[in-house]
Amino acid sequence: MRPIFLFLIPLIFSISCSSYSHVDTQMAGHQIDAWHQAAANAEFDTYFDLMTSDAIFIGTDATENWSLKEFKTFSKPYFDRGKAWSFESLERNMYQKNALVYFDELLDTQMGICRGSGVMAQEDGRWKIAHYVLSIAVPNENVASLTELKKEWDTDYINQLRNQ
Repeated sequence: MRPIFLFLIPLIFSISCSSYSHVDTQMAGHQIDAWHQAAANAEFDTYFDLMTSDAIFIGTDATENWSLKEFKTFSKPYFDRGKAWSFESLERNMYQKNALVYFDELLDTQMGICRGSGVMAQEDGRWKIAHYVLSIAVPNENVASLTELKKEWDTDYINQLRNQ
């Protein structure tokens, strides 16, 4: 009887931990969906309330690495127009490690398919986005022509960064 009991303890613990992670990632996923919907509905306060107070947003342009305050300033005119941007998640992977949720997603956007990836943390008892990176997905067969298209800009910006 004792060996069976000792075998059941780790089994019960692993089942309860995995369902806890699933519940948390499911709740975090709902928060990401609500965040995207708030942007589509131009709900400025709702959108930014779904981000942590020290959040970082990295956009598709090499110069876009914003603190929450900077991102709010950049975004405000878009929200004031009545529609910021509309991102629909097509596919999402989520992983929980301790007190953080990591995710990546393919998005249907006005720029075509993009990839978003981020980290979520609990703040005020809710999952919120702490770090988000948005990138434009480029098929491998188009990389050479894209590289050529942005070559001059990249060279200038690389020189600027190196000479800071």
